[in-house]
Amino acid sequence: MNDYIIIHKADNVAVVLRPHKKGEVVEGVTLVEDIPQAHKVALKDIKKGENIIKYGNPIGHATKDIKKGSHVHVQNVETNLDDVINYRYEPNYPEVLGYKSDRRVDVYERKNGEYGIRNELWIVQTVGCVSGMARDIIEKFKAENDTSKIDGIYTFTHPFGCSQMGDDLNLTRKLLQDMVKHPNAGGVLVLGLGCEENQMSTFKETLGEYDEERTRFLVSQDVEDEVAEGVKLLKELYDKMKDDKRVNRPLSVLRIGLKCGGSDGMSGITANPLLGRLSDFLSLNDASTVLGEVPEMFGAEQLLMARAKDEETFEKIVKLINDFKVYFKNHHQVIYDNPSPGNKNGGITTLEDKSLGCVQKGGASKVNDVLEMGDRIKEKGLSLLTTPGNDLVAVTTLACSGCQMVLFTTGRGTPFGGFVPTVKIATNTALATKKQNWIDYNAGDLVDKKNMDELLEDFIDLICDIASGKKQAKNEINNFREISIFKDGVVL
Repeated sequence: MNDYIIIHKADNVAVVLRPHKKGEVVEGVTLVEDIPQAHKVALKDIKKGENIIKYGNPIGHATKDIKKGSHVHVQNVETNLDDVINYRYEPNYPEVLGYKSDRRVDVYERKNGEYGIRNELWIVQTVGCVSGMARDIIEKFKAENDTSKIDGIYTFTHPFGCSQMGDDLNLTRKLLQDMVKHPNAGGVLVLGLGCEENQMSTFKETLGEYDEERTRFLVSQDVEDEVAEGVKLLKELYDKMKDDKRVNRPLSVLRIGLKCGGSDGMSGITANPLLGRLSDFLSLNDASTVLGEVPEMFGAEQLLMARAKDEETFEKIVKLINDFKVYFKNHHQVIYDNPSPGNKNGGITTLEDKSLGCVQKGGASKVNDVLEMGDRIKEKGLSLLTTPGNDLVAVTTLACSGCQMVLFTTGRGTPFGGFVPTVKIATNTALATKKQNWIDYNAGDLVDKKNMDELLEDFIDLICDIASGKKQAKNEINNFREISIFKDGVVL
């Protein structure tokens, strides 16, 4: 294992890959204090006000003189970021690494030509009030029926759909409608109460095209025994989907979401670059990847803007970034109040530090489209999606865009999963070893054992196996499936 890494030749800091003690030597520099794992050490004397350079870019400035060999972190560094920025269109397309592959995946072909990687039966709730009933319906159905011919029966509880109005209500409805039409579901029961703001009649009228053979609707207040009626409707759906078979298709059918959470100083060195290489590989094979977490683009957004496929897409990225900054300001919040305490403990110092690592998940390919919350994927290759950094909200929104799976890098660890397979990639071997029940893949091998090309091939095999149903993600094994919907307005 290497002891440290200098990410870019222009950097004036190194990142240590194991805890270092005062007196040890890094790149010819003797440490003047202890440096925790994944934290930064000054490679030269840095004057107060001078930029700290990592990834070849400024991640902030020194708030005091920093002697070489010192720990470079929150005690002596502050962000350079401030308020809304005016941007210019200056395209710059870096080299994209990858190749055309003959790999294929086994997936479920849906009536509308989309492809799912699971054949699950879902209850989608129009309102949080029916969560208990949804669980009762599923438990009674499973007690009375053999469900072994499908990949599972699930409901996804949430507190929304009532006491909402305006944009919040419209977004709740739109995202739930996206779930109803998601290709990982072979059948969907839409379950409502009857008196909620998210009325079933409006839900159906605005749902758009859907598979009427594979979708049922139930308003609980309209029937005497909602559990018995729900079981009956699930049986109808199960009979429609139980004989569905996987078909062999090229990689171009894949739609993959890219997310990070609980990041640490290794995120931008191991796991996020791995996802970036995978994203580029999938783009070259006409598949789709989607990158969200807009606040964690702040400070690195111009790298994404430079890769916009054209000026129209550039303007969409500018709107994506500035709209989210205005959202912060409208709520009287500091735009750059990031990273989190866990991020800082893991070695991330400023938002630029976090963002420059975060956007690496998007690789080097052109940005082909920009999506609002609730929009469905329209383009092959890389798209950006409006989401906050919040793990549950971001994964829900990525999945609602049509992603069949979300890849989630983490340096601190988290057990949750969304309503699609949520594959956890550890940034470091210590986490992967400690939390084997949470972690699906160890990107820490990049500094321990393998080079990036070797790691990528191994990782592609895992993604294809999960997509083809040969393996389950840990969140599926643990039955951790959750959703959360973005809200901005008042609660009635």
